[in-house]
Amino acid sequence: MTDTTTLTRADLADTIKQQVGLSRSDSSNIIESIMEHILSAAESGENVKISGFGTFVIRDKAPRIGRNPKTGVEAEISKRRVLTFRASQGMRSRIS
Repeated sequence: MTDTTTLTRADLADTIKQQVGLSRSDSSNIIESIMEHILSAAESGENVKISGFGTFVIRDKAPRIGRNPKTGVEAEISKRRVLTFRASQGMRSRIS
């Protein structure tokens, strides 16, 4: 990895290149394909479960009243869809 705080697509591609022996271009294409597949599923409202890793879930949030912390002025926060991630039990036990 190039940075101790962030794992990038390039880092993933380099790992595939080293462990599988594919070219950097092919490794990058694999990562991009996986990311595109996850994004397409999320856009269409599907949950994405990666066994042993976690689940990406689309949630609909209702409109609500929020407050600007700087001014204290109330404002309505419109309804929206958010993508959340829930780590698998195996992942949670590895990082605790």
